[in-house]
Amino acid sequence: MAPQKGKQATKGQKQIVEENTATLNFYRNMVFVANGIYLTVTCVAFDSFSVQMILLFLFSAAAYIGSFQFMAYMARPNYADSGQLLDSGVDLNMEGGIAEHVKDLIILTTGCQLLSLISNYFWLLWLLAPARGFWLLWVSILSPWFFQQPPAMQDVDEKKQRKLERRMKRH
Repeated sequence: MAPQKGKQATKGQKQIVEENTATLNFYRNMVFVANGIYLTVTCVAFDSFSVQMILLFLFSAAAYIGSFQFMAYMARPNYADSGQLLDSGVDLNMEGGIAEHVKDLIILTTGCQLLSLISNYFWLLWLLAPARGFWLLWVSILSPWFFQQPPAMQDVDEKKQRKLERRMKRH
């Protein structure tokens, strides 16, 4: 592919606000559908709720609420008193942003919740979230810090090198 010529197209603030609203609506609907299916199937298929089932449902609800509220906070636009858009908030659809990881957490929670209707062992898929977090921490922060190359020695003139060696011998 040939590199693109000219300036890369950017989104306007109004477009970012509209796309953020659509993204939030999509993930809100995903959460409601997943919870609706989960609660309907558990009420119909199971005679009684176990403590484990209730705790895992509450944990998934906390993950949903926390993730969704965080995304809504990031995407909150600021308007002037006259109604003019001052700041569109963070673009939730930006590649490589924190919102991408939060959306992945909502998708993972939805998958765990719906698959847990087959077997409760699918809740263990939630362990992928801290594993991914540790992987990102390792790749972006820890590994470069641990395996950092020592600073390169400056190229020293042969004459200067001999002079330094003589000084070192004297002291």
